[in-house]
Amino acid sequence: MIRMLHTADWHIDAPLREFTDLQRRELRASLLELPGKIADLCAREGCDLVLLCGDVFDGPYTREGYEAVYRALERMAVPVFITPGNHDPYGETSVWAREIWPDNVYLFRKNELTAYTVEELDCCVYGAAFTSSECPPLLPGFHADCEERHAILMLHGDPVNPASPYNPVTAAQLRDVGVDYTALGHIHAQGSFSAGAGICAWPGCPMGRGFDETGTKGVCIAELEDSLSLRFLPLEVPRFFEHTVDALNDPVGAVESVLPPAGSRDHFRVHLTGEVREGGMEALRGQFAEYPNLTVLDETIPLGNVWENIGDDSLTGLFFRILHDIAETADPATADTLELAARIGRKILDGREVELP
Repeated sequence: MIRMLHTADWHIDAPLREFTDLQRRELRASLLELPGKIADLCAREGCDLVLLCGDVFDGPYTREGYEAVYRALERMAVPVFITPGNHDPYGETSVWAREIWPDNVYLFRKNELTAYTVEELDCCVYGAAFTSSECPPLLPGFHADCEERHAILMLHGDPVNPASPYNPVTAAQLRDVGVDYTALGHIHAQGSFSAGAGICAWPGCPMGRGFDETGTKGVCIAELEDSLSLRFLPLEVPRFFEHTVDALNDPVGAVESVLPPAGSRDHFRVHLTGEVREGGMEALRGQFAEYPNLTVLDETIPLGNVWENIGDDSLTGLFFRILHDIAETADPATADTLELAARIGRKILDGREVELP
């Protein structure tokens, strides 16, 4: 069996411009720790090789970033195959050509598919490099012709847009290429599809860098023997979460409903919608200090008089008049429920979106 760690899109030395100075320092520190975390996981899982599918660096690199990557690759102590991507293309002035790399690193340098043989694993690894920020399709006309038991293909490429300028990869192209596993980088959300007799997968970025990269991030572990199995392993890194929630005239409770226990260093952006009484948003002031990376966006509207139509001679007026008359003599809890029903009815009649509590 061959156990492979498949990762991509580390984006070391990303600028992180949209954050505060403190957030930028913390996120940069987490990005620099990321290669070491993946090296630790490689050891824990007993991986036989690593497939690193491009955009390891975000662009211009720092000495600190290079050293963090070098140390991690060396510690992996198994063959590490790298296909440079659109953010870190191979060239004479690139980090890949200017710096030295550990002996266990196998770097694809050409903008055409070539192969490395790993005799001890009885497998062949095919790959190619971006040599500029864009790349035409590399798969047309390709077929694996190795004599080893297993054939692995790795690319930085776009599996979701057939017209992409970033080496588009499609299921039709992979149907007859004759590989067991196709490992991709470039797309920052995890995904996969069947590709002929094999599987094509991409792990997504192992750490988000903004609210366009939300949720849990990690790497893939692919195990190849008579068949292939695939696992996603999350990493302990800062995460980004974005929620839209109806304030229901209780902004504090609404925000609390989408947050984890206190003390999280993850990043949260909460869009508060719905109706709030005048001054109701003031209740948020001074709250949630234990969530240093929380942003609340006020998208609420003033709470209107839900009973304003009870005098109208119309079906709308009749609807609100019936609810109002029952609420007048009901116990407080029932009255609150009837007022909520009236407000939901008001939203429906106004053509607004309704989210039930």
